[in-house]
Amino acid sequence: MKRLVKVLLAIGVVVALAAVYVMNPVLPTPSGPQGTALYQPGELGLSSEALTLTDNTRATMANGEFAGQSFRELNGEVWFPEDREQGPYPLILYSHGFMSSVSEAEYLVDFLVPKGYVIAAVNYPLSSGGSPGGPTVNDVLNQPGDVSFVLDHLLTRNRTEGDSLYGLIDPERIAAAGLSLGGLTSQLVAFHRNVRDARIAAAVSIAGPAVFLTPTFFSTSAMPFMMIAGSSDAIIPYEAHAAPIPQKSPQSLLVTLDGGTHVGFASIASTFMRWFNHPDELACPMLLQGLENGDEPPEAMMPPDDAIGISSDAAAPCTMTEYERAMRPGEQQMLTRLAMYAFLESVLATDSNRRAQMETYLISELAREQPSVALSM
Repeated sequence: MKRLVKVLLAIGVVVALAAVYVMNPVLPTPSGPQGTALYQPGELGLSSEALTLTDNTRATMANGEFAGQSFRELNGEVWFPEDREQGPYPLILYSHGFMSSVSEAEYLVDFLVPKGYVIAAVNYPLSSGGSPGGPTVNDVLNQPGDVSFVLDHLLTRNRTEGDSLYGLIDPERIAAAGLSLGGLTSQLVAFHRNVRDARIAAAVSIAGPAVFLTPTFFSTSAMPFMMIAGSSDAIIPYEAHAAPIPQKSPQSLLVTLDGGTHVGFASIASTFMRWFNHPDELACPMLLQGLENGDEPPEAMMPPDDAIGISSDAAAPCTMTEYERAMRPGEQQMLTRLAMYAFLESVLATDSNRRAQMETYLISELAREQPSVALSM
């Protein structure tokens, strides 16, 4: 009996160690002295609070069996440095992708917040994984308004003495960033003539749809814009969506990760999907099924409008016939951290020398030091 107990305990220890290994992968580190220095962990700590918000001024549309409602629920989280003395800090408004949630950005939060950033994200009412009626992309034009509503809330708290966020946010240093449909949301809130928020000072789209966005769309603002994309993205095909960005937006930078996938940009990929040959192969069937949700077809999410700069161009997702071995998600997320941090510092750092240094690193050194990175502008 004692021997059986020992065996069971040993098995339990092995299972526990395996679970720790699966759930806590060690991300690779950059090559080159500058990338290595930039990648050092921040020392400002990390705190967080839940966000439970209701926008009573805008409705949530009907969706499938969901009848809709007269308000929009926006629940998520805000993360901020524990060290208040070094503030105020720049704010990143993060938007999650289709069928996803705020947890998607954990690897960015863990890296950027201790280095001096506040990050806020909410689950969008109809595009997140738990949306009533099933996730749909057709509510995306309402999501920039959600971003602005969250920003209003945070800036009010930033001005309110006694609030836990009081004085933590610099209202002149605000960026929008997001993955996939969240990347499109970030482009909309930064540039769309009718829904853009002029308080946004920089934008980052990670593998966001852009095939239907024309130079006219990007002409509303000269703000710095970065697209990060993987060359092996099966869901938002690279050649159609990302490759043309430098020609469409003169103030943009395109960071291409050789062999990078779409799913590889989500936190979960570095744990459960890091042994897959190509993570998008697993996700594509679920995505295609999810795109069938809603009363309108997915192409209805962005009606063409020449005046705004939205064309009828399209690129079907998940048309790959062969899924070749892709970049490992851990490497992809490490490079995304590095590129995004350098870009944000080049725009939002308070010291002009720091901004110039980071701009030089992005343009001249990032791709030279990191063999899997190419930069276009």
